Amino acid sequence: MPELPDLTVVAEAFDAALRGRPITAANAPGPLAVRGTPAELEALVGQRVAAIRRIGKFLEFELDRDRVVVNPMLTGRFQLAAPGTKLPSKTALVLAFGERGPTPSFKPASWTVGAPWLPAADARPEVRYRDPTQMGKVYLLPTGVDRPVPGLGADEMGPEADDPALTLEVWRERIRKHPGELKNLLRNQAFVAGIGNAYSDEVLHAARLQPFRKRASLAAEEVDALYEGMRATLGHAVDVLRERVPPTFETQVRDFLAVHMKGGQPCPRCGTRITEVKAGGFVTSYCRGCQR
Repeated sequence: MPELPDLTVVAEAFDAALRGRPITAANAPGPLAVRGTPAELEALVGQRVAAIRRIGKFLEFELDRDRVVVNPMLTGRFQLAAPGTKLPSKTALVLAFGERGPTPSFKPASWTVGAPWLPAADARPEVRYRDPTQMGKVYLLPTGVDRPVPGLGADEMGPEADDPALTLEVWRERIRKHPGELKNLLRNQAFVAGIGNAYSDEVLHAARLQPFRKRASLAAEEVDALYEGMRATLGHAVDVLRERVPPTFETQVRDFLAVHMKGGQPCPRCGTRITEVKAGGFVTSYCRGCQR
């Protein structure tokens, strides 16, 4: 499942590669994943990319007039490719782009500057979105059309987990209002946006807290440790993925994680064998030795 670190890297890279380029073709080989009409898809052609950004666990393409928002959910992946490159199976959407136009005062993410995978200004790259299960969805959002995007409602999304405005003080205030088990709390997008199944395990390991602990059981210092673990874990993951993901943006890199999906292996901190349980179709991985 693409989460905040995965989508941050994709958004930064695609923004650097595509901002200022016009869409020259828009096709939906997997139309069941697209929420919008063929006419709305065709109307994307000619519009230039104003920005590409991550919002929670969504990727947004802001164009001259309209927007395209993708919720990749569990199995959606993105590819940046040259035209003529073999189309991946189960591709749901293909956006083709023309030569880059003027992008005044645009400052791409510093790590992308001079990257060898960046298409040249006169290149004609494509973005492909593929989803083997078609669980993810592509929302076409023309100006003037009120099409809801589940998960993006005002009451459905809390502050971004990496937002500088989410200070420790704000975190302490917000967490008091959200009961339940810690893993579910971290995955609750209305509490904090961007964290899913994998990184909730990692954050809890960093904070030395068990996933099934109740929020009400936390001491003040544990509330702070959870915040610090979240920031450190997500920041480190973004740094790693910036180095290891490009140019194969469709590849999900998770082998550097400490505990998630590593049941039976030794904990990298204390050496205890990592416990792995499955509930509701999701894997939870944690260390009984150093997570309390």
